[in-house]
Amino acid sequence: MSNQARVKNRAPAPIQISAEQILREAAERQEQHIIDPVVKIHDAEEYQSHLRDRRKHFEDNIRYRREHIGNWVKYARFEEENREFERARSVFERALEVEVRNPELWLRYAELEMRNEFINRARNVLDRAVQLLPRVDFLWYKYVYMEEMVGDVPKCRAVFDRWMDWMPDDNAWMSYARFEGRCGHWDQAKDIMKRYANAYPSSKSFMRFAKWAEYEAKDVDLARTVYESALVELEPEESRQARVFGRFAAFEERQGEYERARVIYKHATKLLHLGQEGTQPPGEEEVSKWEQEKRNELYKAYISFEKKRGDKEGIEDIVITSQRAEYEKRVNADPQDYDAWFEYAKMEEENEIEGVDNTSKVREVYERAIANVPPSMEEKQLWKRYIYLWIYYALFEELQQHDLDRASKIYDACIDLIPHSKFSFSKIWINAAKLHIRRKDLVSARKLLGKAIGLCGKERIFTEYIALELALGEVDRCR
Repeated sequence: MSNQARVKNRAPAPIQISAEQILREAAERQEQHIIDPVVKIHDAEEYQSHLRDRRKHFEDNIRYRREHIGNWVKYARFEEENREFERARSVFERALEVEVRNPELWLRYAELEMRNEFINRARNVLDRAVQLLPRVDFLWYKYVYMEEMVGDVPKCRAVFDRWMDWMPDDNAWMSYARFEGRCGHWDQAKDIMKRYANAYPSSKSFMRFAKWAEYEAKDVDLARTVYESALVELEPEESRQARVFGRFAAFEERQGEYERARVIYKHATKLLHLGQEGTQPPGEEEVSKWEQEKRNELYKAYISFEKKRGDKEGIEDIVITSQRAEYEKRVNADPQDYDAWFEYAKMEEENEIEGVDNTSKVREVYERAIANVPPSMEEKQLWKRYIYLWIYYALFEELQQHDLDRASKIYDACIDLIPHSKFSFSKIWINAAKLHIRRKDLVSARKLLGKAIGLCGKERIFTEYIALELALGEVDRCR
């Protein structure tokens, strides 16, 4: 019985409590807020008594929690409000004895002196702070800000130079260069940015230098020089980043140098294999996911640029590059996909016909295609597709390149590759013989057809041989 589910009593409670009643009881039981009494001071004696009470309160808090910096800061603030600056400094000095490496405490100490216009004392405090904590940037920022606000440019520059000796981060160098720019010393600002790029030779530093030169220094030639230096002087893992090419091309486009931008985009397309996602070129390290996304964005920017600024040839070049990447993906996935090789080679041939000298690329595709020999010597159907690659390759050399000798060598290599003991193809023999005839090499054509009769012996070979001899008037040979 104990394991059985018990039905809960769902009847309403005899005494119902409303939300209004709950709120009313909470308001009635709420404790009254005690307001501190207003202290009115009538003479100097009462004022000193008040100060003693407040100081005793702060001293008790410090004894209770000596390491709590907020107690020290409140104590010093109280003394400052009462114009007791020596006592406020004494409080800060005692606090520094407790925790001397607290940068926030040094900052509050310096702000005390700055608020009350004790400039030399503020300098002393900040100088002590940056000597003790040279890696805390906001202390240096406060120091140079104070020197600039009081208009002491040489001292501000000296503080910046001391800061740069510690090799701070990028923002510190940018602040130094912008300070010189505000002072109108652009040559010194450019020297500072050059020191920054030499100190941190990375794509980030060069890009920030170029952006500063373009937008703040208004020096387009310097910005272009920085971009070019980034591609030449940096290490390959830094210079071959998509964002470097993207920003360089965008810069040239903003300046109206569209041909320069197009050259940069094309160089990036070849170097970074843009538009070929999913294919890893041999010998190249695998790129990260973030870098691959940047490359895809760069390729989209290239397409957009060509649509806005390019001509018909530029747009067609982008389309061909995209198609080439798709065919590369297919043939890498299945090297025996001869239909993909046919389409790939045809695409490259059509590109060559339209006026682009693409002969080496077409030959490369055909050579890669015929290198994928069918693995089985028994499947003649697969060999049929493979043989047509050789035929198309030879026809390309003969009809488009007018290189009959090269076409003849292609036919000879194909004939040597076919396993004639298992099967043969009359078409390859006949095409090779007709090529010899077009080369006016009748002896080689007859030898080849005689060899074909011995290795292949198909009726079509006899028919073509007879038709050849009959056309030459060699009736005895026909018989």
